[in-house]
Amino acid sequence: MISVKEAKHLISQSTQDFGTEEIPFIKSVGRILKEDIIADRDFPPFNRVAMDGIAINHSYFKNGQRSFKVEAIQPAGSKQLSMQNSENCIEVMTGAVLPNNCDTVIRYEDIEIENGIARITVDVINKHQNIHPKGKDKAQGIVLINKNTIISPAEIGVIATVGKSTIKVAKQPKVMIVSTGDYLFDVHETPLNYQIRRSNVYTLVSLLNELNIPSKTAHITDNKTILKEKITGYLQEYDVLLFSGAVSKGKFDFLPEVLTELGVNKLFHKVAQRPGKPFWFGIADALDINEQHVYQSEKNKTVVFAFPGNPVSTFVNCLVYFYPWYYKSAGIKANEKTAILAHDIEFKPNLTYFLQVKLSYRFGHLIATPIKGNGSGDLASLVAADGFIEIPKTTQIEFKSGSTFPVIRYKK
Repeated sequence: MISVKEAKHLISQSTQDFGTEEIPFIKSVGRILKEDIIADRDFPPFNRVAMDGIAINHSYFKNGQRSFKVEAIQPAGSKQLSMQNSENCIEVMTGAVLPNNCDTVIRYEDIEIENGIARITVDVINKHQNIHPKGKDKAQGIVLINKNTIISPAEIGVIATVGKSTIKVAKQPKVMIVSTGDYLFDVHETPLNYQIRRSNVYTLVSLLNELNIPSKTAHITDNKTILKEKITGYLQEYDVLLFSGAVSKGKFDFLPEVLTELGVNKLFHKVAQRPGKPFWFGIADALDINEQHVYQSEKNKTVVFAFPGNPVSTFVNCLVYFYPWYYKSAGIKANEKTAILAHDIEFKPNLTYFLQVKLSYRFGHLIATPIKGNGSGDLASLVAADGFIEIPKTTQIEFKSGSTFPVIRYKK
C-alpha cells in the first residue's frame, strides 16, 4: 500500500499528449486552447466614441464658444467623416469612429440642440473626454489569450473579434467507463430488494462532462472470461479506461487479475486513504493476445484507473487522481486551493482522509464545515457537501478548528 503522495506522483508521471485538433471557435467553450490568440490590429482599431452626443474641437470651447452648428452625423460603423469647419460640431454615436478635426465628445445630456445648433449646458468640458483612444486596450501583435487557457465565453468574444473562425485546441482522450457486478441494474429498471441501480458510471460520465471529455459506457457481469474478452477490446480502442468496482478482496473482484493477465503494467494497488483504499492504477504497454504482443503503435498507451465500487470512493478518486492527470496531460496546471476547518474533528486510522465538507466564505476566507455521512457507500451525502478537504496521513488523531487543508471542490 502506497501513500496518497506517491500515488499522485506516479499518476502525474503517466500523463500523455493526445495532440491537437482544429474546431469552430463557437464550439470551443470548456476546451483547452493550444495556440496564442494574437491581436490582428489595435484595440480599439480607431479613436472610438464612447458616448452618444457631439464631437467638437476643444480649443473653441476653451476660448469661450458654447454654441456649435451641427455639420453632420457620424453613425457607428460608417466611414470616418471630416469636420469641414472647426467651429462646428458633428453628432456622433457610441462606437463610431471619431471624426477628423474633432478631439472631444460631449454627451447629449450636457447639450441642447435646437434648429441645428448644439448649445453646451455645463461649465466644465475636458479635452479628449468620452473618447476611447486607438490601441489603448491592446496593440496590434500583442498576445490577447495565452496558449493553454481554458476557453470561457469571455475568450469567445476575443477570438471572434480577431477573426479566428477556427482555433486549435487540445484533443480529448477516448474514454470508456466500465461498471461491473451482477447485482447492478440500469436506471430504467426496477431492482429487487437485494439489488441496486447503476449510479457510479453516470457520476463518472458527468464528472468527465465537466472537463468536456466525451465518454462511452459499458457494464460487464462478474464473469472472468467475459471481463477479459471485453477489456481486451477496450485496451486496443481507448486511451483511458475508468472502472468502478471489482478491485477489492471479494470473491468476484476479478479486475486486478484480469488486467495483469492482459499485460497492463500495474503501478500500484491500494492507497493509504479513506475512502477509496483499494484503488488500482496501471498502463497498458502492450497487449498479450493469443500469445502475441500487439503493440499500440498508432495510439497512446492505455491508462487504467480502477476505482473502488463504493460511490463516494469512485467520486473522490476521480477528482483527486483523474482530474489532475487530465489537466497535466492537456498542458495546464490545476489551481490548488485551501480551506479552513470550521471545528475540531477526530480521525483515528493512520490514513489520508478525504473529509466531506460544506464550504462557505467568512471574512474572505474559505471555511470547511464537516458533513456527517455514513461511509463511502452513502451516495446521498455527496448532495449535502460541496467538496472534500484532504487531511494528511499522520499519527495525529485530533485536528483543530482553524487548521488549513487542501480542498477539492465539486460544487461552485
